[in-house]
Amino acid sequence: MNFQWYPGHMTKARRMMQENIKLIDLVIELVDARIPMSSRNPDIDELGRGRARLILLNKSDLADDRCTDEWVAYFKGKGYSVVKVNSRKGGGMKSIQNVIQEACREKIERDRKRGILNRPVRAMVVGIPNVGKSTFINSLAGKACAKTGNKPGVTKGKQWIRLNKNVELLDTPGILWPKFEDQTVGLRLALIGSIKDEIINIEELAAELCGFMKKEYPGRLAEKYAVDEVEDNYQMLEQIAESRHCLVRGNELDTKKAASMLLDDFRNGKIGPLTLEFVKEYEHES
Repeated sequence: MNFQWYPGHMTKARRMMQENIKLIDLVIELVDARIPMSSRNPDIDELGRGRARLILLNKSDLADDRCTDEWVAYFKGKGYSVVKVNSRKGGGMKSIQNVIQEACREKIERDRKRGILNRPVRAMVVGIPNVGKSTFINSLAGKACAKTGNKPGVTKGKQWIRLNKNVELLDTPGILWPKFEDQTVGLRLALIGSIKDEIINIEELAAELCGFMKKEYPGRLAEKYAVDEVEDNYQMLEQIAESRHCLVRGNELDTKKAASMLLDDFRNGKIGPLTLEFVKEYEHES
């Protein structure tokens, strides 16, 4: 499969971020805890240079906890503030305000020396589509102030949100880079639903997930769907279709329906917590 997806409004979003970064003290970057590197936009490091940085590993309830802890240590080692969150259920949210103040301590101290007191920290919330930015902002603000939708590209314009006297947030539309240098990144993004399902072959995608799970989480599919973990991934899809009575025209197996169900189960955490990429893949990078 070849993954490309770059709607026009993303070019506009990038330009908007460039224009607004001068107003910003802190960049809060949401990534998906299941694919912390693949769900980062490489542009954001460049756009956020010289600003305090906070990485939130969102949807941490869906990821393998041990792996998430390794990712927290990895990003902290690179100088970021890091928090594990689950903004839908509120996990980790209580610590955010303190972490924001801590990440911006130098800026607050500089302001104080200049006689500027009580100016709120201005934070820009960034992240690729469908990583949970709007849900995070609503959860942090305690009210529905940003539109949410489980589809890539719901947030189109910019909006300032005053959280309290200490923090103002700038919400931005999700931006994805123009092309994936590495197709593995595209595959991982497709698996978590950051690329529209309509433009990909979901049976191929589900077969890739079967292959990955047999290698990294052996036994999990067998247990969930009462199937044998055979070598052929498409055969596994057929088994899942059979086990879950996904049929078309009488008795023919509906592998497309089985693929769709498998992906939904993965995305909703029904196969248990899973991480799709590991720190060891990136440790050799400086």
